[in-house]
Amino acid sequence: MLKKVLAVLMSAMFVVGAAGCSSSKKEATGDSAQETSAEEKDTLRIAYTADPEGLDPQRTAAIATLEVTSNIFDTLITCDTDWNIIPDLAHDWDLAEDGMSITFYLNEGVLFHNGREMTAADVKYSFERLKGEESPKASMYKNIVGIDVIDDYTIKFTTENLDVDLLQSFAYPWTAIIPEECSDDLKTNPVGTGAYKYVEWVPQQSIKLTRNDDYFGEKANIQNVEFTLIPDYTSQLSALMVGDIDITEVTADQIDVLNNTDGVKGYSEPQNSIEILALNQENEYLSNVKVRQAIAMAIDKDEIIDTVVWGNGTKIGSHLPVCSPYYVDTTDVMPYDVEAAKELLAEAGYPDGFTISLKLPKPYQTHVDAGQIIADQLSKIGITCEIEIIEWATWMSDVYTDKKYDMTVVAHSGRLEPYNFLSRYKSTSGDYISLLSGDVDALLDEARQEKDEAKRKELYADIQRVLAEEVPCVYLQSLSKFYGLNEKVEGFSIYPIDMLNLKAVSFS
Repeated sequence: MLKKVLAVLMSAMFVVGAAGCSSSKKEATGDSAQETSAEEKDTLRIAYTADPEGLDPQRTAAIATLEVTSNIFDTLITCDTDWNIIPDLAHDWDLAEDGMSITFYLNEGVLFHNGREMTAADVKYSFERLKGEESPKASMYKNIVGIDVIDDYTIKFTTENLDVDLLQSFAYPWTAIIPEECSDDLKTNPVGTGAYKYVEWVPQQSIKLTRNDDYFGEKANIQNVEFTLIPDYTSQLSALMVGDIDITEVTADQIDVLNNTDGVKGYSEPQNSIEILALNQENEYLSNVKVRQAIAMAIDKDEIIDTVVWGNGTKIGSHLPVCSPYYVDTTDVMPYDVEAAKELLAEAGYPDGFTISLKLPKPYQTHVDAGQIIADQLSKIGITCEIEIIEWATWMSDVYTDKKYDMTVVAHSGRLEPYNFLSRYKSTSGDYISLLSGDVDALLDEARQEKDEAKRKELYADIQRVLAEEVPCVYLQSLSKFYGLNEKVEGFSIYPIDMLNLKAVSFS
């Protein structure tokens, strides 16, 4: 551990020293940092590691897209950093006593970036599009069977079955309200109502936004935003240190370095997110529950957490983050036990193990590092992992969409309610993870309609126990997120859903 700390410190010193033979950013950049023009100071520069699939928020499951589009588009409601639901395009709403419908009251005078006023008809169109076949989130909104425009600023949604978490489902960034006349071009020319307007996207290079001065709410503090593609964390850190960017994700071990370097600072918060080893049960080996259990028991999650995120994670046994009020600790169901794992593998008919593929998403170093440790750990019970590190676009197409994988490491994040975290295990979900059936389907349906909070918690606890025992995935850790910031950046926060709220950011 000490060697790794020293290596990181030496790396940071080299980066800054190479820029100007100095140990501080202020000295390295000379007078240029202080003489930066007002125009340059009014551009927020953010590094990102993976190009978006496109800039249509209703046609993606990628966080890389949603973190950009959440500033171009608005939703009926949104949430704050404490998980509270707050108004956005709708200033108020009424939930029916029976919980089977909800009515939203829209702000008047809201303009799309093309200058047209947004009305309830746009809301209706947007949700019908979200429920369509081309939407990867359609399954989340199947329960909505009626969308009625009452007047230009009032709209009512009706459900087929009771959903006690109905309100929260309108807060996600993929529920963006869009103008129908622009819908065919949103992938490359997004038009919303958001605090920032789209300017330019050069694939594999940058995305530029500018402030929407006609925004209906509190206007953004900074005039321009530029996202710059920098494909690895080392280069991102270098760019931050020399002042080329203002915000970047970093690894956990870099936070202390940043907090002790002039001109920059570290920022970290627990994230509404979990990291998993997904297991495709269409694979002959992984279709056997004893094999999956053996894999789970052969993985030392503590080693992964200590090595990959420097202890800044919490091991889990099922598919909810520890910050969820519905989380239950199931880590004792499949404890780390190499000898027991070997016995289970032998009972499954594979005493000598087998060879299997492990696809890892290149832009996400945490997942790549975790996957490499997992491969080493599984070798101790005779399982050989053929590691393939692939680009994010390839991962999205081959793994997420076409399900061409055996195992992969990925994170799941950004759900305000337990149902939408866990509903990927319904037999009708169509998610990339092979599905369970029977009890989980019934338990999820019951939990979604249970008004009694104590009973709901028990139902979700039962689901977590089933997942822990049947191991459709190996649940590794509940994650934190780490950023490096220019020391002048203020108002930057991490949210429980997949969005960046850049209108709140300012330079001090």
